[in-house]
Amino acid sequence: MAHEEHREIVQDIKKQMPDTDTLFELADFFKVFGDSTRIRIMCALFERELNVCCIADIVGMEQSTVSHQLRVLRQENLVKVRREGKQSYYSLEDEHIQKIFEMGLEHIME
Repeated sequence: MAHEEHREIVQDIKKQMPDTDTLFELADFFKVFGDSTRIRIMCALFERELNVCCIADIVGMEQSTVSHQLRVLRQENLVKVRREGKQSYYSLEDEHIQKIFEMGLEHIME
């Protein structure tokens, strides 16, 4: 009898889980948060839209390094870019990014 209950529990949980491809995408998404430079860039963007020069000054890094990290953040749809003449301005893609960050920060501060 217990074995049958176990099987039902397993089947119910499997039905609730996202498919494997979705879970791989989620894992890749969280990998982006695994780099302190990208975290620092996102923190700066929580405050306002910024260009690469400002971000580089805030995080104390070369513009080329910041540009590379912004490219990674854009590829993962965490950051968007707005062009104004020759300048590019970066901002968070949406409010979910800051919420994810805040939840992680709250967790480690406990």
